[in-house]
Amino acid sequence: MSFDLLPELLERNADHVASLDADAFENRRDGQRPPVVSVCCSDSRVSQEGMWAVDRPGFLFTAGNIGNRVSDTVDGERVLDGSVAYPLVYTETEVLAVVGHTGCGAVGAALNAVETGELPADPGVKADVSTLVPIVEAGLDALDGTGDGDADAATASVRNRLVEYNVHEQVAMARETDAAADASVYGFVYDFHGAYGGPDGAVYLVNVDGERDPDALRDRVGPEHAARVATLL
Repeated sequence: MSFDLLPELLERNADHVASLDADAFENRRDGQRPPVVSVCCSDSRVSQEGMWAVDRPGFLFTAGNIGNRVSDTVDGERVLDGSVAYPLVYTETEVLAVVGHTGCGAVGAALNAVETGELPADPGVKADVSTLVPIVEAGLDALDGTGDGDADAATASVRNRLVEYNVHEQVAMARETDAAADASVYGFVYDFHGAYGGPDGAVYLVNVDGERDPDALRDRVGPEHAARVATLL
């Protein structure tokens, strides 16, 4: 039996309250105009507010799900998921950031399904992972190789490359929807496995509005942030 987490949760909230400036919610109590909506994979190791150093309410609208998916199907039509579309349509948000992460369990589960035909047993998780299977299949066809070294290292390399491939696919899906037609769509991978050669917790820009060429992306961000442009593909 797990111990009672209620006291810890309340203590953590007390710390949160203490960290807020007295005017933190001034001009924000009755509405929001966040400049960025971020959709990230649901994972306890990946903090959306943390990766962008968000220290005040109102900057970042967060959406999360298994596999950082941006779309849903309504009446047979692919549309932007409501949690992602809402700020773009109703709060004047202009930037959508799609964030995958290294070591993604959802991509790993989809890869396992492609290789073995086995999907997770839980029906909700199964449904989410199933939507990633076609992307993983296409990604495997696009990969040049499976990496060097032992089998475990090769599998990790393939999975991380598929994570990036999935980010590109989600960016493309978002840009095809009416809700994101006027938004800038950025694709990132959050790295805590050293896959991109930098420190834990760094995000790497891999896509801007469909542009994937690293040199073009480095020109976009400038020399100060050029080291945060990379690709595994």
